[in-house]
Amino acid sequence: MVSRSYSNLLDLTSCGSPTFGREKKRLPRVATVAGVLSELDDESSNNSVGSDTPSSVSQERMIIVGNQLPLRARRKDNGTWEFTWDEDSLLLQLQDGLGDDVETIYIGCLKEEIEPSEQDDVAQYLLDTFKCVPTFLPPELFSKFYHGFCKQHLWPLFHYMLPLSPDLGGRFDRSLWQAYVSVNKIFADKVMEVISPDDDFVWVHDYHLMVLPTFLRKRFNRVRLGFFLHSPFPSSEIYRTLPVRDELLRALLNSDLIGFHTFDYARHFLSCCSRMLGISYQSKRGYIGLEYYGRTVSIKILPVGIHIGQLQSVMSLPETESKVAELKSQFRDQTVLLGVDDMDIFKGISLKLLAMEQLLLQHPDKRGRVVLVQIANPARGRGKDVQEVQSETYATVKRINNTFGRPGYTPVVLIDRPLQSYERIAYYVIAECCLVTAVRDGMNLIPYEYIICRQGSEKIDEILGTDPLTQKRSMLVVSEFIGCSPSLSGAIRVNPWNIDAVAEAMDSALMVPEAEKQMRHEKHYRYVSTHDVAYWARSFLQDLERACRDHLRRRCWGIGFGLGFRVIALDPNFRKLSVEHIVSAYKRTKHRAILLDYDGTMVQPGSMSTTPNAEAVGILNILCRDTKNCVFIVSGRERGTLTEWFSSCERMGIAAEHGYFVRTNQNSEWETCVPVPDFEWKQIAEPVMQLYMETTDGSNIEAKESALVWNYEYADRDFGSCQAKELLDHLESVLANEPVSVKSSPNIVEVKPQGVSKGIVAERLLSTMKQKGVIPDFVLCIGDDRSDEDMFGVIMNARASLSPVAEVFPCTVGQKPSKAKYYLEDTSEILRMLQGLANASEHSTRTSSQPSN
Repeated sequence: MVSRSYSNLLDLTSCGSPTFGREKKRLPRVATVAGVLSELDDESSNNSVGSDTPSSVSQERMIIVGNQLPLRARRKDNGTWEFTWDEDSLLLQLQDGLGDDVETIYIGCLKEEIEPSEQDDVAQYLLDTFKCVPTFLPPELFSKFYHGFCKQHLWPLFHYMLPLSPDLGGRFDRSLWQAYVSVNKIFADKVMEVISPDDDFVWVHDYHLMVLPTFLRKRFNRVRLGFFLHSPFPSSEIYRTLPVRDELLRALLNSDLIGFHTFDYARHFLSCCSRMLGISYQSKRGYIGLEYYGRTVSIKILPVGIHIGQLQSVMSLPETESKVAELKSQFRDQTVLLGVDDMDIFKGISLKLLAMEQLLLQHPDKRGRVVLVQIANPARGRGKDVQEVQSETYATVKRINNTFGRPGYTPVVLIDRPLQSYERIAYYVIAECCLVTAVRDGMNLIPYEYIICRQGSEKIDEILGTDPLTQKRSMLVVSEFIGCSPSLSGAIRVNPWNIDAVAEAMDSALMVPEAEKQMRHEKHYRYVSTHDVAYWARSFLQDLERACRDHLRRRCWGIGFGLGFRVIALDPNFRKLSVEHIVSAYKRTKHRAILLDYDGTMVQPGSMSTTPNAEAVGILNILCRDTKNCVFIVSGRERGTLTEWFSSCERMGIAAEHGYFVRTNQNSEWETCVPVPDFEWKQIAEPVMQLYMETTDGSNIEAKESALVWNYEYADRDFGSCQAKELLDHLESVLANEPVSVKSSPNIVEVKPQGVSKGIVAERLLSTMKQKGVIPDFVLCIGDDRSDEDMFGVIMNARASLSPVAEVFPCTVGQKPSKAKYYLEDTSEILRMLQGLANASEHSTRTSSQPSN
């Protein structure tokens, strides 16, 4: 099969290459040029006809990647294959929401095994006829991937089952994980065959392909990539037991948009990112986003819907109408309760049967009148747990029917054969109540289908003998632990483990007055009919387009190996500070201002020892002795500590407590940048902080002369963050009339006088130099966190205080979004750069001290 990217290259020399149904487009930049993508951006940024200009004739295209293609395959009598669309496939149904102007290509496996000798012909046929790209996996590899890692590890864990013994889920098997990764790589190769990376969207579905985003992002840094998880995402306490937990999280974060059915699933994912990767999230104008190496990974919360048109078309079939008439006769004078579930351990079939048994025990009047029809679809997995569920189900059904059954009445009708769509819909139509009591399920669309079928049609009404003008009615009993539960506010929600409560819910559903049944049905029908699968797909695509809007504006670097790969995305003007460049500027300038943060800049963050080492102090002394320099350490630490640490740096200025205290050199007095009449507000703030410190294990209070800081770095991350938000609100409330500002930064909540910031130090230094007639022509400012951004902002906008030809170097530590123009990777690089400046100063001093010839 020929790659689109490759076929475009062939288009330049011939007209015979396939384009897969789309107009010719420009040669994709990423597919043909090796190296850093941003290098080409810089060359073409001023060229309006450059490669970043969208093609005016190209059609938008979505590549949909799932474990299985939305196809049915059948080998005919003559040995050839016959393929048809699988109308029940969600991947096919979502096309309705993408619009006619969006072309779709599907990538996935076939349900049937294709012989290797037939694979090329089948692949070409499916591409030409259905725009499907099949992924052929060797049977042994597929078994390890799907029945092994997916169904034996991920699926049970995501449904809250821990592998506590070999019989429960099974121990982690590294070979199964390797098979999972291998299959994801094969899927990535298939995507590569057809993608035009600058133009296409890629939408990956479900837990089978969770590491695929990393392989795609590694090939194309700017790939426009969405991922939707159709299963639950477990709480961090469950997920953290997975040996490859970090690899999966980091792989998902290589997506641009990650979708979940419910807020609970998204909240669990965000909590895992916070606890295991230290990544926090923010909500901006209703959108939740994670900042990950300069990229914003958006989170989408929207439950999937159903394809109403397909259900209605099946409902209008003669076979459906005939089946409805047959079932009406079969269950004449009986009320039907309906369950439709897969035969697996999480669907709670046995619990439902026990509740039915309890209902008949406690309410003898229901015997002979109420029937539970349980449709048990074949399990998708296999193994000992499936066999146990089947055995328990058959035994329970037999016991109930033997106890309560009589001639003409079978309390539980178990249907364990595959049903045609029209048969299942007929059962929906005649059921007075639908029971979904799964103990854990990602979404479960059975209640949605039931509601639409209960709305009926004219012909169905005629068969049932109901008045078409009468409002329809339905009742739902649903588990609290399924994804559709929050959307169905009119359903009776139950804890499926509480069998007595489920039995009472079943009784209540039968006893609800007709008017209330109609009201509940109307409420549900209004929601389900407006939030169908088309609405879901359209909404996801809109958010994916929004999440990828800034792709071409960013400079991108790929870093890391294997599944630790990630992309750094930064502003085009943000670049690494070249030591040669800054030393050259340093040598040719005469009036220099140097502002340096301390923690995280001069000393490595998280170091056991925070005192400056001899190397750093020596470099600072050399810089201070250069009469052309004005050097300042600007820190949040107390002035006493800084005075002690830098006692040997006589000519260095120090700004303590984020600029509240300032001293220009060792012989001058400490001054305050902001006048503060008193600190009586501390008497209000400190007891409040004390309360939160006592209730948050691992937190502490740092009392400074001008500020109070509550630090929760060593507390539980989620609880500390929650407490910090509460403390912030509490302090803002009690200090509303005080001249202070309350701010939160990573791991701290701080109260300090209004107007105090590191930016004031920068303003004061530049204005003082100007008043003395020394106009700075070189400014270096280095910092690592939010408090330093104030300094960067000041020096970037201080042209009035600087020489017209001033060299300005705002530099942050690490590659991250910042007001700074430059970055250095870590403390060691900063010291190396400062050493280069110090060497230049020493060389200049030696040169000037030598007598001229």
